[in-house]
Amino acid sequence: MTADPPAAAPRRRRGRRILAWVLGSLGVLIVAIVVGFLLWANIGVMAAESEPLAAVRGDPDVTLRDEGAAWVLAPASGESTSGLVFIPGAKVDPLAYAATLVGVVEEGATVVITKPTLNLAFFDFRPLSDFTALAPDVTDWFVGGHSLGGVRACQLAADTEGLVLFAGYCANDLSDSDLAALSISGSEDGLSTPEKIDSAAHLLPADAIFVEIDGGNHAGFGAYGAQPGDGAATIPDDDIRAQITDALGPFLLGG
Repeated sequence: MTADPPAAAPRRRRGRRILAWVLGSLGVLIVAIVVGFLLWANIGVMAAESEPLAAVRGDPDVTLRDEGAAWVLAPASGESTSGLVFIPGAKVDPLAYAATLVGVVEEGATVVITKPTLNLAFFDFRPLSDFTALAPDVTDWFVGGHSLGGVRACQLAADTEGLVLFAGYCANDLSDSDLAALSISGSEDGLSTPEKIDSAAHLLPADAIFVEIDGGNHAGFGAYGAQPGDGAATIPDDDIRAQITDALGPFLLGG
């Protein structure tokens, strides 16, 4: 049996040390990336403004309850058979949409506002049924979302009555579907600009309804304050919410 050259064993040990150092460094880098992402996802979440939310909580015609996976906003009395599963925009407090959606709830719809995983809709892989189960009396379900939440809503729309987009657009092609679709946007939106809405319009069914709120901006679709990169609204937030209700109510409830 031929013995290893005298330098072979030290070379092997050195090679193992280098491999261990490389693998250890990669492990540290991966951990740093994951920790950094988790910090980014959870820091700087745009909180719901206190006054609009307090008005919703004090509204005797609606109830707002925390169901863990989502907030459920429902009429305080009477039958509600139409529902909307609504997905928030990236890093926006779900409760920031309560003031925007309360108008259609007062008219008889139920709204389930999801709590996306890591505050980002793209990381929420739960099926729509997880949310519709929170309001079992509703028979006709729609799905919608704001901005990035709208992109996720497009992916979940196939088995619903229709799709609602707030300042958003689809990344997948729904043009051949028979879905009802409503797209509400703002003329002063600096993020989902009118040009972006127009350029993605072909991905929606041909009979999709497009409503542009003259003077509305991106942040006006929720009640969470100003948003970096957005345009300035030229009409009050209350006017934006009223126009949203005017378009959304008939779409969800008919009439």
